[in-house]
Amino acid sequence: MNKILFLGLLVLMVVLMAQLISYAYDDEEDEYLGKYSSNPYDSESTSNHYGQHGSPYSSQSINNPYGQYGSPYSSKSVNNPYTTDAPKLYSQDGQYLGKLSSNPYDSESISNPYGQYGSPYSSTSITNPYSQYGSPYSSQSVNNPYTTKAPVIVYDNNE
Repeated sequence: MNKILFLGLLVLMVVLMAQLISYAYDDEEDEYLGKYSSNPYDSESTSNHYGQHGSPYSSQSINNPYGQYGSPYSSKSVNNPYTTDAPKLYSQDGQYLGKLSSNPYDSESISNPYGQYGSPYSSTSITNPYSQYGSPYSSQSVNNPYTTKAPVIVYDNNE
Protein backbone atom coordinates (compact mmCIF):
# COMPACT_ATOMS: atom_id res chain seq x y z
CA MET A 1 0.00 0.00 0.00
CA ASN A 2 2.80 2.43 0.91
CA LYS A 3 4.62 1.65 -2.34
CA ILE A 4 1.52 2.41 -4.41
CA LEU A 5 0.94 5.67 -2.57
CA PHE A 6 4.58 6.65 -2.99
CA LEU A 7 4.49 5.78 -6.71
CA GLY A 8 1.32 7.82 -7.15
CA LEU A 9 2.87 10.86 -5.47
CA LEU A 10 6.01 10.48 -7.54
CA VAL A 11 4.04 10.39 -10.81
CA LEU A 12 2.02 13.43 -9.70
CA MET A 13 5.22 15.37 -8.92
CA VAL A 14 6.73 14.52 -12.32
CA VAL A 15 3.58 15.64 -14.14
CA LEU A 16 3.42 18.92 -12.19
CA MET A 17 7.12 19.65 -12.81
CA ALA A 18 6.68 19.00 -16.55
CA GLN A 19 3.74 21.43 -16.62
CA LEU A 20 5.76 24.10 -14.80
CA ILE A 21 8.70 23.73 -17.17
CA SER A 22 6.50 23.85 -20.26
CA TYR A 23 4.72 26.92 -18.88
CA ALA A 24 8.03 28.70 -18.27
CA TYR A 25 9.68 28.21 -21.67
CA ASP A 26 7.34 26.59 -24.17
CA ASP A 27 4.77 29.34 -24.22
CA GLU A 28 3.21 29.64 -27.68
CA GLU A 29 3.95 33.35 -27.63
CA ASP A 30 7.66 33.04 -26.80
CA GLU A 31 10.53 31.32 -28.57
CA TYR A 32 13.28 29.87 -26.37
CA LEU A 33 16.70 30.50 -27.97
CA GLY A 34 19.01 28.86 -25.43
CA LYS A 35 21.33 30.08 -22.71
CA TYR A 36 23.58 33.07 -23.27
CA SER A 37 26.67 31.45 -21.85
CA SER A 38 30.40 31.06 -22.38
CA ASN A 39 30.13 27.37 -21.39
CA PRO A 40 30.97 25.38 -24.56
CA TYR A 41 29.84 22.08 -22.96
CA ASP A 42 26.28 23.01 -21.96
CA SER A 43 23.93 21.56 -24.60
CA GLU A 44 21.73 24.69 -24.47
CA SER A 45 24.57 27.22 -24.56
CA THR A 46 25.06 29.63 -27.45
CA SER A 47 28.78 28.87 -27.14
CA ASN A 48 28.27 25.17 -27.90
CA HIS A 49 28.71 25.13 -31.68
CA TYR A 50 27.40 21.56 -31.88
CA GLY A 51 24.19 22.29 -29.96
CA GLN A 52 20.86 23.51 -31.31
CA HIS A 53 21.24 27.03 -29.90
CA GLY A 54 24.92 27.54 -30.71
CA SER A 55 25.21 25.99 -34.15
CA PRO A 56 25.81 28.36 -37.07
CA TYR A 57 23.34 26.21 -39.08
CA SER A 58 20.40 26.00 -36.67
CA SER A 59 17.31 28.15 -37.29
CA GLN A 60 17.07 28.77 -33.51
CA SER A 61 20.63 30.00 -33.14
CA ILE A 62 21.85 33.57 -32.72
CA ASN A 63 25.08 32.37 -34.37
CA ASN A 64 23.42 31.60 -37.72
CA PRO A 65 24.30 34.55 -39.99
CA TYR A 66 21.41 33.63 -42.34
CA GLY A 67 18.78 32.93 -39.68
CA GLN A 68 16.20 35.35 -38.33
CA TYR A 69 17.98 35.64 -34.95
CA GLY A 70 21.57 36.00 -36.24
CA SER A 71 21.34 37.83 -39.56
CA PRO A 72 22.50 41.46 -39.59
CA TYR A 73 19.40 42.29 -41.70
CA SER A 74 16.60 40.64 -39.69
CA SER A 75 14.52 42.81 -37.37
CA LYS A 76 14.59 39.94 -34.82
CA SER A 77 18.36 39.57 -34.88
CA VAL A 78 20.88 40.19 -32.13
CA ASN A 79 23.34 41.31 -34.82
CA ASN A 80 21.20 44.03 -36.43
CA PRO A 81 22.52 47.35 -35.06
CA TYR A 82 19.22 49.11 -35.87
CA THR A 83 16.65 46.71 -34.42
CA THR A 84 14.46 47.45 -31.44
CA ASP A 85 12.78 44.02 -31.60
CA ALA A 86 15.68 41.85 -30.43
CA PRO A 87 15.39 38.75 -28.21
CA LYS A 88 15.29 39.36 -24.44
CA LEU A 89 17.58 38.07 -21.75
CA TYR A 90 16.32 36.70 -18.42
CA SER A 91 18.34 35.32 -15.53
CA GLN A 92 17.49 31.95 -14.06
CA ASP A 93 15.96 33.73 -11.05
CA GLY A 94 13.55 35.65 -13.34
CA GLN A 95 15.36 39.01 -13.45
CA TYR A 96 15.00 40.84 -16.79
CA LEU A 97 18.50 41.64 -18.10
CA GLY A 98 17.66 43.63 -21.23
CA LYS A 99 17.54 43.01 -24.95
CA LEU A 100 20.29 40.92 -26.52
CA SER A 101 20.97 43.50 -29.19
CA SER A 102 23.90 45.18 -30.90
CA ASN A 103 21.91 48.44 -31.07
CA PRO A 104 23.83 50.97 -28.92
CA TYR A 105 20.91 53.44 -28.97
CA ASP A 106 18.11 51.19 -27.68
CA SER A 107 17.58 52.02 -23.99
CA GLU A 108 17.07 48.31 -23.15
CA SER A 109 20.00 46.98 -25.20
CA ILE A 110 22.95 45.28 -23.52
CA SER A 111 25.11 47.20 -26.03
CA ASN A 112 24.05 50.62 -24.74
CA PRO A 113 26.80 51.61 -22.26
CA TYR A 114 24.58 54.37 -20.84
CA GLY A 115 21.49 52.20 -20.35
CA GLN A 116 20.56 50.12 -17.33
CA TYR A 117 21.33 46.80 -19.04
CA GLY A 118 24.54 47.74 -20.83
CA SER A 119 26.22 49.90 -18.21
CA PRO A 120 29.37 48.46 -16.65
CA TYR A 121 28.15 49.86 -13.31
CA SER A 122 24.56 48.53 -13.21
CA SER A 123 23.69 45.60 -10.96
CA THR A 124 21.47 44.13 -13.71
CA SER A 125 24.10 44.37 -16.45
CA ILE A 126 25.98 41.43 -17.91
CA THR A 127 28.82 43.84 -18.74
CA ASN A 128 29.43 44.66 -15.07
CA PRO A 129 32.27 42.36 -13.95
CA TYR A 130 31.17 42.73 -10.32
CA SER A 131 27.46 41.96 -10.76
CA GLN A 132 26.07 38.46 -10.30
CA TYR A 133 25.20 38.39 -14.02
CA GLY A 134 28.59 39.56 -15.35
CA SER A 135 31.15 38.22 -12.89
CA PRO A 136 33.31 35.34 -14.14
CA TYR A 137 32.81 33.67 -10.74
CA SER A 138 29.02 33.87 -10.38
CA SER A 139 26.91 30.79 -11.11
CA GLN A 140 24.37 33.01 -12.96
CA SER A 141 26.92 34.85 -15.09
CA VAL A 142 27.27 34.87 -18.86
CA ASN A 143 31.04 35.05 -18.40
CA ASN A 144 31.47 31.98 -16.18
CA PRO A 145 32.66 29.17 -18.50
CA TYR A 146 31.49 26.48 -16.04
CA THR A 147 27.98 27.70 -15.28
CA THR A 148 24.83 25.77 -16.10
CA LYS A 149 22.58 28.56 -14.76
CA ALA A 150 23.36 31.20 -17.39
CA PRO A 151 20.69 33.70 -18.49
CA VAL A 152 18.20 32.45 -21.06
CA ILE A 153 17.36 34.11 -24.37
CA VAL A 154 13.69 34.43 -25.26
CA TYR A 155 12.10 36.05 -28.28
CA ASP A 156 8.71 37.51 -27.39
CA ASN A 157 6.35 37.06 -30.36
CA ASN A 158 3.80 39.44 -28.83
CA GLU A 159 5.77 42.54 -29.71
